Amino acid sequence: MSETQADIGYNSTFGMAEAQAGPFPALAEVTSITPPGLSRDAIDATHLKSPEQFEEFIAGIKKAGEAKMVLNFTPAVYQTLVAAFDAGKQWCQIGWPDGSTTLTFLAVITGLEAGELNNDKMTATLTVKPSGKPLLAVV
Repeated sequence: MSETQADIGYNSTFGMAEAQAGPFPALAEVTSITPPGLSRDAIDATHLKSPEQFEEFIAGIKKAGEAKMVLNFTPAVYQTLVAAFDAGKQWCQIGWPDGSTTLTFLAVITGLEAGELNNDKMTATLTVKPSGKPLLAVV
């Protein structure tokens, strides 16, 4: 049996830029990154002669789901995120811990939320929705 290739997310990064080419400076103190998933609609193409009265489907438009980043709240980082939110769209890049895998996409910033103020650490959550196809690069 071969040894596992599993890894942890330590050393992953998330950055934003105004241009697709970057650079993508990493946001400070990101604690978790949920990359966007991919989905598509299944369009009903059933007709009156569908074999054995089973529904038939064709593949619809592809979509990239939202990505979420949670980070430790600091006023400086939050100001950066507010500026990105105000801009509307930003190029985003998620970097995997192997240092050679990235996912780059143009995104609409759909959410920015400061966490609850209590006796625990303060957090903020950034939510982005890719516009177009995310580009996975493995160098």
